[in-house]
Amino acid sequence: MKIEINISGQSLVLYDASGKLVRSYAVSTALNGSGEEANSNCTPRGKHVIRAKIGAGQPVNTVFVRRRPSGEIYTPELGLQYPDRDWILTRILWLSGREPGYNRLGSCDTMRRYIYIHGTTEERGVGVARSHGCINMLNKDMLELFELVEVGTAVNIVV
Repeated sequence: MKIEINISGQSLVLYDASGKLVRSYAVSTALNGSGEEANSNCTPRGKHVIRAKIGAGQPVNTVFVRRRPSGEIYTPELGLQYPDRDWILTRILWLSGREPGYNRLGSCDTMRRYIYIHGTTEERGVGVARSHGCINMLNKDMLELFELVEVGTAVNIVV
């Protein structure tokens, strides 16, 4: 399996090993556009790999804080209590860059920037750039993708 994320198209496409299309999903990438630098709130480009899969077996809308279930399940009421929180829901696919000096190591390290593919509270906004750098998906799509990929799956992020 391999994944291609298209920033301008706000899409994620999953291919099998032979290059055949398996699934296509709408996503939401960074409101600030593409970029690799730390603290830019941009979505990093280039070749990546899924470094870790986090959240297997957790309920849909599980809230993650520092990659751990917080014990909360997201509801609109919870969202109103914490309007400025950057919500990470359902599952996490943690990305690691594969290109030293571009998206790996130093101030451009994707993994140290905590860039994930994850579920979101902003489901009506999926398909529009609005994240803080991560790749946000509908929670139902995140569940499906999580089951289809493995740690080590290649991820290419293009503009």
